[in-house]
Amino acid sequence: MTWTQLDKKIWMIALPAFAALISEPLMLAADTAIVGRLGREQLAALGASSTIIGTIIGLCIFLAYGSTAAVARHQGTGDRSAAMSSAVGGVWLAAGIGFSLAIATQLSASVLAEIFASSAVVQEHLAHYLKVAAWSIPAALLVMASTGALRGVLDLRTPLIVMIAANILNVAATLVLVFVLNLGLTGAAVGLVFAQWCAAVWLLLVLRSRVHAAGASIRPKVPEIIESARTGATLVIRSVSLRAVLVIATWLAATMGDAELAAQQVLMTLVMLTAFALDSVAIAGQTMVGYALGAGDRHDARIITQRVIGWGAILGAIFGIMLAVGATVIPGLFTPDPVVQSTAFSAVLVLALFMPIAGIVYALDGILIGAGDGRFLAKAGVLVLATYLPLALAIAHTDAGFTMLWLSYGAVLVARCSTLWWRQRSDSWLITGSTVT
Repeated sequence: MTWTQLDKKIWMIALPAFAALISEPLMLAADTAIVGRLGREQLAALGASSTIIGTIIGLCIFLAYGSTAAVARHQGTGDRSAAMSSAVGGVWLAAGIGFSLAIATQLSASVLAEIFASSAVVQEHLAHYLKVAAWSIPAALLVMASTGALRGVLDLRTPLIVMIAANILNVAATLVLVFVLNLGLTGAAVGLVFAQWCAAVWLLLVLRSRVHAAGASIRPKVPEIIESARTGATLVIRSVSLRAVLVIATWLAATMGDAELAAQQVLMTLVMLTAFALDSVAIAGQTMVGYALGAGDRHDARIITQRVIGWGAILGAIFGIMLAVGATVIPGLFTPDPVVQSTAFSAVLVLALFMPIAGIVYALDGILIGAGDGRFLAKAGVLVLATYLPLALAIAHTDAGFTMLWLSYGAVLVARCSTLWWRQRSDSWLITGSTVT
């Protein structure tokens, strides 16, 4: 791969996106490292709660992806006002969904804790954490919608600054709340909520100034909100199917014991770190493909696709090597428990093995989202889930063990790569114009 102007443009978007994206899972990594010092049960509770909260938020990722694609296409046509109006619709939709989900999570915290806990002690910790952390959900969704809109206009600097500041704030607040004020796991939840809301308010203020500069209005308009919901509907189906894999895996880990559920949190932290990092290249592809198709240039969209896939594979291979080399020490960064470290070790090696495939998967996923190919992504997600369920069933009814659980996750990545690769080889997703279908 030669260094071209296109490569430079990809990395001009990907590098700040990487730094901003990595800040979000770094919050989780910091919380994991801090809570891991409290004990195995607390870490296990954080593992289950992170999957629950992460799934709820992950199902709404369309608020970021859909907003980026829609705004980029309008920018490609030269209509700044329409681009910002689309962004506003996404923000109001995020607010409505976010507060509804926070209330629902609060009310169902005890039931969720009973389902996902590996012991009675973990169940108690989990219920308390969920009731507090639920209020981070509206903030996280507002951050998604605002960040997605800013990416669409190629403002990568603002989300970068905001998320770095929020990360530092989260670590500082959590350390004080957990170890100085002795609030334990609840303190970690309070620190998360505080940091997320600071980030949300900051990004909303920046977005409001851009909306006014473009001559658009920040008032809620039903057609814009409905359009944002319609655009994101198929992406929700995609997200549900993909997140279901991680939820089922966490539930299976809980049935194996406290050590396995704690190890699951370590692996999930690594998955989130690498996924958000790989997503930086995907966002470059998403933004650039959306802009190219909005401008009616199918040829450029195809060239961008090829380059982004190549960089995704390279970045995935780099992360795979890093995980493989660090497999013996990485679990110890999150927990001093030798049983949890031993349980996580082989699974980290499995994750490392599949990283290059993951790089291609995230690149293709971002490209097709930028092209507005949500219907195919929804169908592909359901197909991938269908291939995983027999594997999960086999693990549940055998003594397959924790490593086999993560080998099944690798099979999911292979299935996703196969479906997405087949799709990008056709021209049916290269639809031009300002409308994301």
